[in-house]
Amino acid sequence: MLNIFDPQTARERLLKRLPPDEFPVSQRVLDSIKTFFGETLTPEQAVSRILKDVRSRGDAALQEWAQTLDDYPEKTFRVPPEKLQASLASIPDEQRQALELSAERIRRFYKRQPLHSWLMQEGDGSLGQLIRPIQRVGLYIPGGTAPLPSSVLMSAVPAQVAGVREIVIAVPPVRGTGEVAGVTLAAAALVGVDEVYAIGGAQAIAALAYGTETIKPVHKILGPGNLFVTLAKRQVFGVVGIDGLAGPTETMVIADKSANPGWVAADLLAQAEHDVLASAILLTPSEKLAREVQAEVARRIEDLPRAEILAQSLENNSGVILTRDLEEAVQLANEYAAEHLCLTVADPWALTEKINAAGGVFLGDYSCEVLGDYVAGPSHIMPTSGTARFASPVNVWDFVHIVSLVALNKEASTELSRQAAIIARAEGLEAHAQAADERT
Repeated sequence: MLNIFDPQTARERLLKRLPPDEFPVSQRVLDSIKTFFGETLTPEQAVSRILKDVRSRGDAALQEWAQTLDDYPEKTFRVPPEKLQASLASIPDEQRQALELSAERIRRFYKRQPLHSWLMQEGDGSLGQLIRPIQRVGLYIPGGTAPLPSSVLMSAVPAQVAGVREIVIAVPPVRGTGEVAGVTLAAAALVGVDEVYAIGGAQAIAALAYGTETIKPVHKILGPGNLFVTLAKRQVFGVVGIDGLAGPTETMVIADKSANPGWVAADLLAQAEHDVLASAILLTPSEKLAREVQAEVARRIEDLPRAEILAQSLENNSGVILTRDLEEAVQLANEYAAEHLCLTVADPWALTEKINAAGGVFLGDYSCEVLGDYVAGPSHIMPTSGTARFASPVNVWDFVHIVSLVALNKEASTELSRQAAIIARAEGLEAHAQAADERT
């Protein structure tokens, strides 16, 4: 049931979020942790155990955890490059064409993103910034409830545009088979990534961060995952870089009386079907539209294959908020800072100027969020859990780092050294001051 809220109640219930270590965890998950570890642990404690074990014992620990948690029967994790190519050759032509179209549009989009070194030459010498690609990155591609070849494209292609030389993919195998979905392997082959490991969960993050005898460590890990992946990324941050901490996916729709209730319902259901923690929220000043969307959602959910997941996500984390007007809707949207914000109104461009916190903004009836998931161009890996207030979708800047460049001439060094020595002595750092004095 898609419930209807007033703004105040929505602020107290619907628009509140929890940090990753406070996400609700089912009793089934807690029972599984106790079974695997032989004692009662929180998810964060369980993740810490796995990370430390893989860091200290390498491949042996990795294989044991993969067997225990994923019933992984293989001795090695690397997917042979020839298997990647075979997967690409075996998918239907229409799938390949769609993936090729998506990859081409993503590549074309990110090639427009400004990314260049610069040098400022003045009388005292040269100053500048060198933009350098990160040499080796790891991409985590979820695969628990559904294969996600789109996530391969949405992360690997921006990395390639940025100039990353070594791209590594970790993707969980189907439990008990050791096999990764063929369409995911096909996507990797399509964009030329040939280092793919059939491994998931916290153990995958440990292998990417610390390395093992057979897996070379990376310098940064990107990509969404479940609670255990998110907690693992947080714990290895500092050893490696991370893109962020992914929470449950979310979409917010601002709609007025001109909106098509069937289309709005379809967009909300598309996001809510991801998992039981997903959020799909409609903001509208039109009570008539709110009731129509509510009825459409109730009618359509019965015919969808993930109806059980939908029922939980709609009941727990989703709903309709009746606002005074569009201005209040925008205010709430900026407070919430949704991963996806859809403006299904008569004049979406007029509202766009007022939006300052969202992972992505989708304007009008024909820019539905589902197109952003697959083929529009920008990466669908976007900030969640309110982090859109300060974070950005995955882009080429995630795959580079900046090196400052200082090249002063003798005259400038002499004068600036005098000033540097004054500041150094004010800080009580005499050795600093003397190093500057040497140049005066």
